[in-house]
Amino acid sequence: MKSNYKIIAIITLLLLTLSITISVVNYMVAKNETQANLKTQSLPLSVDNIYTVIQKQLIEPYLVSSMMAHDTFLKHWLLHDESDSLKIANFLSSIKNKYGLLTSFLVSNETGRYYTHNGFLEKINEKNPTNEWYFEFLKISQNHEINLDYNSNFTDNLIMFINFKIYDEKQTFLGVTGVGIEVSYIDEMLDMFKQRYNLDVMFVTPDGEVVLSKKSKYVKRHLNEMEVLKNYKDLITTQDANMFEYEKNSDDYIMQTKYIPELGVYLIVEACIDDFAYKARNVFYFNLAISLFFTLIFALIIILILRSYHKRLEKLADYDALTNIPNRRKFNEEFERFLSLHQRDARPISLLFLDIDNFKSINDKQGHQAGDKILVKTAEILRKNIRKTDLLARWGGEEFIIAFIDTNINDALNISQKIREAIEKDSKLKEISSYGVTASFGLTACNDTDSVDSIISRADNAMYEAKENGKNRVVLSR
Repeated sequence: MKSNYKIIAIITLLLLTLSITISVVNYMVAKNETQANLKTQSLPLSVDNIYTVIQKQLIEPYLVSSMMAHDTFLKHWLLHDESDSLKIANFLSSIKNKYGLLTSFLVSNETGRYYTHNGFLEKINEKNPTNEWYFEFLKISQNHEINLDYNSNFTDNLIMFINFKIYDEKQTFLGVTGVGIEVSYIDEMLDMFKQRYNLDVMFVTPDGEVVLSKKSKYVKRHLNEMEVLKNYKDLITTQDANMFEYEKNSDDYIMQTKYIPELGVYLIVEACIDDFAYKARNVFYFNLAISLFFTLIFALIIILILRSYHKRLEKLADYDALTNIPNRRKFNEEFERFLSLHQRDARPISLLFLDIDNFKSINDKQGHQAGDKILVKTAEILRKNIRKTDLLARWGGEEFIIAFIDTNINDALNISQKIREAIEKDSKLKEISSYGVTASFGLTACNDTDSVDSIISRADNAMYEAKENGKNRVVLSR
């Protein structure tokens, strides 16, 4: 049985190895397919979708700001009608309300007056820190910018201003106009990109400054400050769309860039491959769990089957199939152990050998079926008349043997006589054989010098003596 368990362990180990290997291979194939699909389909499509959303949410304010900078009414007002602040307030208010903006504004270069949808706000002053944006904007060569700033006149939250310079037909600088959008609203949009597409989105200027990102909405950062992305700055800040892979914090990433000319910034979309491989990973864990479960079930079934077969084989090897009592081999094993205890501890043991009388004649006249019934019934009588501690076996043919453990020869003789009478008087046996059934018995006691063979031989000789002296009797051999 131990060797069987070793075989089961080896089979189970092989099945586990096979299951784990197949699960890992399937996971790697699925992960590679996910990565390939991400690069060729999912990521480019997601970038296009994000760009479409940006066009609606960010480019529209940009275009509105650009339209204001080229509006003939606004230019005319700056040149000829600035004294009528109600006109410009109505104009800015209509822009704000039409496009759902936080604010729309205008700064006159000639007078330095700052107007919003509520009318005149303040006069621009170079010494006022809140007006610093205006004078910094005048220093750059570009005619527009995206600026993140606070302005308590509109809200306590950070605001993204889209500023445009205004020129007349002679390219004379007239002032600055633009619109403002709450960054909290933009942050919700970036968060939506993360939840819907599982992507992180950033907006980067040509010099590498990160003007908007979900993870740092209140902090301006630069690509040069990022440990990994600084190595890809040249790839990111090119107007050609690029896609590249890199590793960050032990995870694999894919990044795609897209230049947005309307905003003059780069759309940077970053995807963590593991975020897209979660389905394959879940399938891997599920397949692995199922494989382990069925492997263990399979091993358990094999163990139970082998244990059942082992018990059946043991019974076949140790028990007589007809009478269902131990056979000669089993008796010898048990008796040898008790005999050694007798020789060590002087425990009394008596041995009874019996043979059914005239059994061959019964078989010949009434058939083997009747003979088998007699053997079965005789075994039943023997079992009922001995203790559980005694040893009983079918020795072979019509012969039976009993070892009375811890029983002296006188007590054994009484029991033997009782058994003899039970066989002789049993009604069932009389039904089977009209001649009746009797048995001859040979009884002996173990002594210190006995071996298994010597004591059995002595009991056997006593049994033959009973046969020769008329049968159906117990002969004692001392």
